[in-house]
Amino acid sequence: MTPDLEIDATGLKCPLPVLRAQKALRAMAPGQVLRILASDPVAVIDLPHFCAEAGHDFLSMDETGPVPAFLIRRGI
Repeated sequence: MTPDLEIDATGLKCPLPVLRAQKALRAMAPGQVLRILASDPVAVIDLPHFCAEAGHDFLSMDETGPVPAFLIRRGI
């Protein structure tokens, strides 16, 4: 899947990766996909929780690269 936007939150600690995702998603159209790179170990919990609370779809987490990558589809 090709994301519509990618942001790099590598090196940022909680809650900054979620805040960066929130800001990016606000500027995106419903249905668009955000890819966020986040090295914070808590992002694995925070990003899915944020998506559930905000009405976005948490699509996946990929740990095969040097930094975990998360895919989020913007909700309505």
